[in-house]
Amino acid sequence: MDQEYERRLLRQINHQNVPTEARLSKLRDGAADRVEQMVQCHHVVPVRSSVSRGVCVSATCSPVSVNSGDRFIPTRAGSNWSINFHYANENCRSPSQTHKAKDASSDSSKDTVAYAALLRNELLGAGIEMVSDLHTDDRRHTVLSQDSHGLFRYTVHTKRVPFDSDNEVSPYSLSPLSNKSHKLLRSPRKPARKISKIPFKVLDAPELQDDFYLNLVDWSAGNLLSVGLGACVYLWSACTSQVTRLCDLSVDGDSVTSVCWNERGSLVAVGTHKGYVQIWDAAGGRKLTSLEGHSARVGALAWNGEQLSSGSRDRVILQRDVRTPPSTERRLQGHRQEVCGLKWSPDHQHLASGGNDNKLLVWNSSSLLPVQQYSDHLAAVKAIAWSPHQHGLLVSGGGTADRCLRFWNTLTGQALQSTDTGSQVCNLAWSKHANELVSTHGYSQNQILVWKYPSLTQVAKLTGHSYRVLYLAVSPDGEAIVTGAGDETLRFWNVFSKTRCTKESKSVLNLFTRIR
Repeated sequence: MDQEYERRLLRQINHQNVPTEARLSKLRDGAADRVEQMVQCHHVVPVRSSVSRGVCVSATCSPVSVNSGDRFIPTRAGSNWSINFHYANENCRSPSQTHKAKDASSDSSKDTVAYAALLRNELLGAGIEMVSDLHTDDRRHTVLSQDSHGLFRYTVHTKRVPFDSDNEVSPYSLSPLSNKSHKLLRSPRKPARKISKIPFKVLDAPELQDDFYLNLVDWSAGNLLSVGLGACVYLWSACTSQVTRLCDLSVDGDSVTSVCWNERGSLVAVGTHKGYVQIWDAAGGRKLTSLEGHSARVGALAWNGEQLSSGSRDRVILQRDVRTPPSTERRLQGHRQEVCGLKWSPDHQHLASGGNDNKLLVWNSSSLLPVQQYSDHLAAVKAIAWSPHQHGLLVSGGGTADRCLRFWNTLTGQALQSTDTGSQVCNLAWSKHANELVSTHGYSQNQILVWKYPSLTQVAKLTGHSYRVLYLAVSPDGEAIVTGAGDETLRFWNVFSKTRCTKESKSVLNLFTRIR
């Protein structure tokens, strides 16, 4: 017998004598080795099972026979995959980019959002009828995707109702869009807020002083603008554009340092460099009285009914009733340097004063000492404004070394919040209709900023003045503002809307809501 044939015959006999379990174990080990090699090449995760002749991948079993080759084909029968395109956009954007995209108010951004909702309706059957529903859908997807960072999301596809009147297109419609998409396109959209970056009127103001501590511009309830230019006070009518000269102090060797209208718009107070306060009748063009008491220039004035408060470089605040003799005056002493800002609260109960000593003081109508004192500012406090929407809310702005807007709750004496504006704060004013405010600035950007409160987001940034924007006044209707600067120009801007704020206090503790 040939030795090679004998060797093959003995190998065959020995193979037949091996136990069946040993052979099966050897086959399973060989199959497992082949699967592991395939996993390393294709990144498929196998799951071992107790089945003696198979390997289970993703809960779907593919039997492996003894005579099978090395090729592994997983069975995907019964798997319904939904590809959510929402994650492809959201996972690539940072949280700040997503926040900016949602807060964008331009027409192009809103059109982009509406277009994205339209694509979801037609491709994914999202059923969005309004743009606000899109944000709700975004939040729902965000919650679902907290544990997933990939592009694909595998879920069991939910079966849609075949005859849904809201989703099915009418057989008579020529549009390829569904009813949900039609409702989306017909849904009302809030018009975008647009603030013109260009003033609608510019007036020359020769000899308008470039002095941070003066207040030379004010707008009356009768739509008259008073401006102090050098030694004269001029009145400009917003209705007729007529200019008249109210007074000339050059005959006395004096100059104008502040102007302020009373609430009715009939009287205008004029502070002078020599420390006098003159009361003028605007309609008659005549001086009613001249009040003494200050030993230095009067840079700040504020009316409270028939009472007039004046702040001076002599560090004293005088409060006088123009109907009574000058002897009945109240002297408020609390500042250590020049008083450069004065404002009465809307309820006529508290007076806020700012000084060059970096202090903000709050006075009531009965005490001769300040009831509150704030010393967080690092520079002179000229810009002061009380909120007409929230009782006791006061905002103040600091000079060049401070540059901050600070908000105070005068009911509790607490500081609320602050923001760095990046430049000297010269003036502040609240909108009469919305919870917004405007600030004018000096060194070094000379800009005008419109803010939303309480978010303190910038609504608009207006530029045009080449010097510090030292003067600010709001029109009687609360829509326009006028700004003045050392470049000897007055610029008129439309910054506030006429739409009144709908959020009102419903508390039973607010007695003013019960008054008819």
